[in-house]
Amino acid sequence: MSLNGLLTALAKDPAFERIRVSAERGPDAEDEKEIAAPDGLRPPLVAQIAQALPQPAGGAGGARAVTVVVTPTGRAAGDLVDALGSYLPEGAVEEFPAWETLPHERLSPKSDTVGRRLNVLRRLHVRDEALKVVVMPV
Repeated sequence: MSLNGLLTALAKDPAFERIRVSAERGPDAEDEKEIAAPDGLRPPLVAQIAQALPQPAGGAGGARAVTVVVTPTGRAAGDLVDALGSYLPEGAVEEFPAWETLPHERLSPKSDTVGRRLNVLRRLHVRDEALKVVVMPV
């Protein structure tokens, strides 16, 4: 279900508008911000930032803007990916799953985890135009 109407309603809020305008200007080291928001506001806020980030002119010439969101747990990452599906088109959001093993363990992660991670890295490498957000747990 699409919740894009909520983005329209939130656009009238001055704080939400300031964040959108800052995202439209593009990344700037002097303009880094830490944004705190309640759980329910995070998905529309991330979607708004991802949609507002400028894309390079001419397509393949410059680096594409992809929003990276770091979550405290894998479950929080999965929940955010699911919620972002209501605001962004299909294929715009990917979860970069946790490695599942500690460096000193003599275990390898599951093959599906390795495959999912490689898929995200491939999409970033080929500059997939549809990819807007990558969500990853710490």
